Amino acid sequence: MSNISVKFINQEFTNPTVLASGFLGMSAASLQMVARSGAGAVTAKSITLEPRKGHPNPTVLAFDKGIINAVGLANEGIKEAEEEIKAYLKKKSLPLLVSIAGSKASEYKDLASKVTSLNPDYIEVNISCPNVESEFGRPFACSVDDAAKVTRGVKEASTVPVVVKLSPNVDNISSIAKAVEDAGADAICAINTIGPGMLIDIKARKPILANKVGGVSGPAIKPMAIRCVYDIYKQVKIPIIGTGGVTTWEDAVAMMMAGATAVGIGSAIYYKEVGVFKEIANGLEKYVKDQGLESIRDIIGAANE
Repeated sequence: MSNISVKFINQEFTNPTVLASGFLGMSAASLQMVARSGAGAVTAKSITLEPRKGHPNPTVLAFDKGIINAVGLANEGIKEAEEEIKAYLKKKSLPLLVSIAGSKASEYKDLASKVTSLNPDYIEVNISCPNVESEFGRPFACSVDDAAKVTRGVKEASTVPVVVKLSPNVDNISSIAKAVEDAGADAICAINTIGPGMLIDIKARKPILANKVGGVSGPAIKPMAIRCVYDIYKQVKIPIIGTGGVTTWEDAVAMMMAGATAVGIGSAIYYKEVGVFKEIANGLEKYVKDQGLESIRDIIGAANE
């Protein structure tokens, strides 16, 4: 069998695919389902200190080349999330990333303290959601100083590795990546959704989403995601989870050649269901064999050489 395992910070993933935050919620059952379906690791949906209703429906819409969503970080809050995290960890078969979000740097630090006490494998710091600006203000990922401040606070409160999720909606994502690395981040996840974007119902003559705008994901954003990972790889030494528009093993190869150690899978589940993880892993195994490679790790950053 071809070697498609990757070393991510302090652990081996059986393959590079990682369930991206948000697409399947954070119930232990859904995370375990993905684990059984061939992923290399799983990420729980972003949680906040207090419960959030999010935005009213409609919040998600598929279009010809992607998905637009304005869920608005809807979640039950840390108290409810703790039970699901504990339930998953009790029967854990794959590494778990727990994603956290907040409106203030202090909220991230408080959340990190609570989450780290549960001992997940990683904390993902979501500082880049593009559809809650009206409530949270400009994302922390849009400022070098703000991104670094949140990262430092989370690192102070956490005893598990910290992965910071960045936004593509900035002038220079590599400078943000370098700032969070310097602030102590152990890894980077790039990218979050692009936007906010908008779709209009031409019969009703108004935006389709109740929130009017939302983050764009899916195949349409793949070229931007690959470019962001490519730029980040040149600036940092910490590993990257490349996320955005990956639906095939060929997409995963391209993302890894740009510099990703692992590859986030989210919107592809809409098109191919959870079988997409095994499909991509099988494709990577065949690719490694056909190319005569010792390991899939040999291609990480190859396009940057």
